[in-house]
Amino acid sequence: MRAVWYDRQGPAAEVLTTGELPTPHAGHNQVRVRLEASGVNPSDTYRRHGPPAMEYPRVITNSDGAGVVDEVGPEVPAHRLGRRVWLYNGQRNGRWMGTAAEYIALDVDLVTELPAHVSFAEGATLGVPCMTAHRCVFLAGPVQGRVLLITGGAGAVGHYAVQLAKWAGATVIATASSPETAERARQGGADHVIDYRREDVAARVREITGGVGVDHVVDVDFGGNLAATLGAVRANGSIAVYASNGDRTPQVPIRELMQNNIALHAMSLPGSPHETRKRAQSDIARFVAASGRVLSVAARFPLFDTAAAHLAVERGDKVGTVIVECAR
Repeated sequence: MRAVWYDRQGPAAEVLTTGELPTPHAGHNQVRVRLEASGVNPSDTYRRHGPPAMEYPRVITNSDGAGVVDEVGPEVPAHRLGRRVWLYNGQRNGRWMGTAAEYIALDVDLVTELPAHVSFAEGATLGVPCMTAHRCVFLAGPVQGRVLLITGGAGAVGHYAVQLAKWAGATVIATASSPETAERARQGGADHVIDYRREDVAARVREITGGVGVDHVVDVDFGGNLAATLGAVRANGSIAVYASNGDRTPQVPIRELMQNNIALHAMSLPGSPHETRKRAQSDIARFVAASGRVLSVAARFPLFDTAAAHLAVERGDKVGTVIVECAR
C-alpha cells in the first residue's frame, strides 16, 4: 500500500516519506479500513516534530480517517464488511500505523459507522476534534438547560463543542477573534458570540447571564484565558481544558477555585475512560445522522503532499480540519 511515514522526528518537509509498505491485515477484534480520507490535527504535527519521543522506529502519520471496512478479523461479525466508517486514534497508544495510508487495521472499538449523506472527507473531521469536544462538553454532566461558555467557538474542536452543546439543549456563549469567526460560531448554533480581542469576556458573560456566570466552560487555552474564565464561571461551576498553548505552565489559583467550588477538568482524548469514548461515538453517530451539521473541511491535499497538509495545520489559520485524500 502507499503510505506516508517518518523514521525520525523533525520538520514535515524533511522527515515525511511517501512510499510503499506492506498492506496490513485485520487481527483479533480488528477491522481493516480502505481509507478514503485522513484528518490532520495539531496533535499529529506535535508527535511528528516531538516531543513526545517516538514510540516506534517508524510511524505512519495522522490519527483520524474515514473509509470502507474491507476485511474483518476473528471475533468481528461479517456484517461490518462494506460499511462506511469514520475512525479515531489510529496512530496512538502503542499503534504505529496512522491514517496517511491506503489501509489501516485497528480495533473495531475505534470505528463508527458513517451515514451515507456525510462525505469521507467530512467523516475524517470527526475523530479527535469531535470526540474531544464531546468529552469536554459532557464530562461535568448533562447540559440541557445549562449555560456554557465555549472559547474558540470557530475552531476545529470549539465548533463541534458549540454544535454538540446546542444539540443537547444548552445555551451557548462562544468567543471568537473576528467578525468572520463570530459568524462561523453562530452558524454552529451559538446564542451569543463575544469578540475576545475587542471585548471584556468576563464582563460580557456577566451581562448576558444577569450577573450569574456560566455553568460550564470548554476552554481551548486555559493559561491564556485564565483570568477571563475565572471571571465568567459561576460558583459551583466547572471548567474543561483541552489545551493551554498561551501559557503551558499557568499558575492555578487553587484557593479561588476552592472558595467557589469550581471543578477543573484537564483532559486528553487517548487517555479518556473507555466508557466515555464509547458514549461519545454513540452520541456523535446520532448527532451526524441528521442533515445540516457543519462538518468543516479546511483544505484537501493528495497523499503524496501530506507534508504540505501538516504545514497548513502548523500555520494556525485554518478553519476546520485539513484533509489528506488517500485513495488512488
